[in-house]
Amino acid sequence: MRGLRRAGPVVVLACLALATGCGRSGGAGAPTTVVVPGCPVAVLPSAAVNGGMTDASPTVVPAPGAPPDPASPSSTTGTLTVLAAASLSGVFTTIAHAFEADHPGVTIRLSFDGSAALVAQLELGAPADLIATADRPTMDSLVNAGFVTGEPTIVATNSLIIAVPAGNPGHVGGLADVAHVRTVVCAPTVPCGAATARVSAAAGVPLTPVSLEQSVSAVAAKVSRGEADAGLVYRTDVAASGGALGAVALPDTAAVAEAAKTSYPVAVVRGSPRPELAAQFVAAVAGPAGQSVLRQAGFGGADS
Repeated sequence: MRGLRRAGPVVVLACLALATGCGRSGGAGAPTTVVVPGCPVAVLPSAAVNGGMTDASPTVVPAPGAPPDPASPSSTTGTLTVLAAASLSGVFTTIAHAFEADHPGVTIRLSFDGSAALVAQLELGAPADLIATADRPTMDSLVNAGFVTGEPTIVATNSLIIAVPAGNPGHVGGLADVAHVRTVVCAPTVPCGAATARVSAAAGVPLTPVSLEQSVSAVAAKVSRGEADAGLVYRTDVAASGGALGAVALPDTAAVAEAAKTSYPVAVVRGSPRPELAAQFVAAVAGPAGQSVLRQAGFGGADS
């Protein structure tokens, strides 16, 4: 395609005449946006539109696709959409309520799912301002693909444990027993499933689950309903079950303990219309009040 030719003097004068004849001022000194078919978009001082010139400067209109101005009111108010790993549902809900109370005009929209499902949502173009995953490798994939900006912030740690229904009807005493009862675990494509595979390898105990779930909350739900005799979930899932789940310890070795551990990185999604507000929410989670909520729920701190 040929490049556009520069408008000649006649065209420019015609456009200016139409603009000055049709523009409306928003008040003394207020800028006026003038749109004339076939002419460039211009923003003129109101005095120029009304036939006079003053020292007022034109208002700059951001180019399409330009990053939002963090200082604009719309970037610090409105709705902030947060995608977060299922195991963070309780604590992020609590932190979000406190954040809304401290930031009038802000609403936090929370969406919880398995980390792999959250990644798929971003890949499909789901709008979001912030994402928190249940392990670093999943977040690294988002960083490498350019879906998030800046360095992710680790806000918490967690570790796997064996969950059993209340009363332990399957008489599970350890990981060796898990290999011989009805067991559900996370699919290997999600963080809790990857951690389960590491634990199995570190302990030398192969597992034969009856189902593979897409989130740790789904594993906890099946075990609590008695649909399985055991499952590997995070410590916080047992603590949040209200007595519906019991806990059985994994083998007490350094290798298993390291294999069972996971961390929670949080990052701002590229293209968020409210990056400053999203960063403030990250700071709230990583700050003293947020860390207190996480610790009370059984999470380890970011430095654990």
